Amino acid sequence: MAAGPAAPRVLNVNVGVLGHIDSGKTALARALSTTGSTAAFDRAPQSRARGITLDLGFSCLRTALPPQLGPGPGELQFTLVDCPGHASLIRTIIGGAQIIDLMMLVIDVTKGMQTQSAECLVIGQIACQKMVVVLNKIDLLPEGKRQSAIEKMTKKMQKTLENTKFCGCPIVAVAAKPGGPEAPESENPLGVSELIEVIKKVKSMQMFHTPVTYAMQGDRVGICVTQFDPKLLERGLICTPESLHTIHAAIISLKKIQYFRGALQTKAKFHITVGHETVMGRVMFFSPAPADFNEEIKENVFDFEKDYLYQEEYLSKDSNSENKENDQAGEVQLPKQQWALLEFEKPVTCPKLCLVIGSKLDTDIHANTCRLAFHGVLLQGMEDKNYTETFLPKLKVYKLKHKEGQVERVMDDYSVIGRSLFKKETNIQIFVGLKVKLSTGEDGIIDGGFGQSGKFKIRIPDGLKPDTKMLLTVASKKKSKAGKGDTAKEDESSKNDSAQPVTISLLFKRYVFDTQKKMIQS
Repeated sequence: MAAGPAAPRVLNVNVGVLGHIDSGKTALARALSTTGSTAAFDRAPQSRARGITLDLGFSCLRTALPPQLGPGPGELQFTLVDCPGHASLIRTIIGGAQIIDLMMLVIDVTKGMQTQSAECLVIGQIACQKMVVVLNKIDLLPEGKRQSAIEKMTKKMQKTLENTKFCGCPIVAVAAKPGGPEAPESENPLGVSELIEVIKKVKSMQMFHTPVTYAMQGDRVGICVTQFDPKLLERGLICTPESLHTIHAAIISLKKIQYFRGALQTKAKFHITVGHETVMGRVMFFSPAPADFNEEIKENVFDFEKDYLYQEEYLSKDSNSENKENDQAGEVQLPKQQWALLEFEKPVTCPKLCLVIGSKLDTDIHANTCRLAFHGVLLQGMEDKNYTETFLPKLKVYKLKHKEGQVERVMDDYSVIGRSLFKKETNIQIFVGLKVKLSTGEDGIIDGGFGQSGKFKIRIPDGLKPDTKMLLTVASKKKSKAGKGDTAKEDESSKNDSAQPVTISLLFKRYVFDTQKKMIQS
């Protein structure tokens, strides 16, 4: 028995249609499409009632497979993902951007770049490699000045994109719905065929009414399931076993989005988007140890054996952190990679190495500012609800501690008394054995407390230098002359005569998640 003809090969490309609200995205998707799904072209009752796109819309454009994409018969299928443009729906836009191969940024040619146009461009830079700019609504330009206006806007967009990954991308002028939404359907779109030409270059299961045997991430399919009430199903995830995990916290590698104004502060809360979920989360930033700032970091791997430096904020050229290193030229030296610990207010379900975006979505939507703050890759998720006890102690993030005091007087050639390093109520015993350094160069070791006022004894193993001993002896005599037992006069004398006191520096590090709070010195 002869086998039937093989099914034609179908190559699918997901094309995201993004842009500011009312830039004509849905009209463009309709003009391009040969088949629409049940969720295409704002068919949902809520979208029709409000007159705007509220959720992702899916439709498709099919055309013959170009010769450069492979031999034999076949079809090239563009799945158009129509994303909302309203600022309040940024979560949906981010979710849609994560499943696209190519992005169409739709610009109202009469208005140019707008706030959400810019946010969509940022999302595209994070989630996509290819883009086409579509200058829509050219029918609204006076016919006599239309071409010059298109050329002017094209130059503006080229200038906007010159410092992005999309520099030199195609820019196409169209009128997806000449005459606007109320115009008769007989009005033919302008420039759509040229746009299609540009994007070539760059019990059953069905995909847009065509039977298929499998589907993959980003495909839109209808699945026939018998004896199942569809009202019981909510938006969710279909996956192979063990590929998704529900996590309460995560370690991510990250980069700050350059258009976000202000610092990224540790302990701040952000809207964290992971996959199609957006939840509130608190962040803690950390970096390599300063000596490792220039070390090459393996991509998408987190090493739990290494020590990491706690940061009060994400380090950037305009940050104020004291932990930034300076090179010989006096310029700020930044680490090649930084990380963050994210702690979610409610658990999220996601795969490892998925895209993570942090935003400030509570910012005024009318403010001309980018709300997207950082993006990164999820390296390690924490599934245990008690992760603070079971997991975080493995994370070796430390804080550098620096305390300063003064030498009060010499006891003998190998010991001095110090003050002003600890408070009166401090248990000095826990600091015994820690190394200190005098401003005159000697190394010392804390030997124990001295009296009840927070003073302490320091042992100098190699002995005091003669110059140091002389300096401290002279200072001690001056205090003595100020009046024995007269504390007020002694303090005043200290202020006037000890303009350059011998200071004591105590440096140690403490691991943030060490339950015993040990002080460690190298």
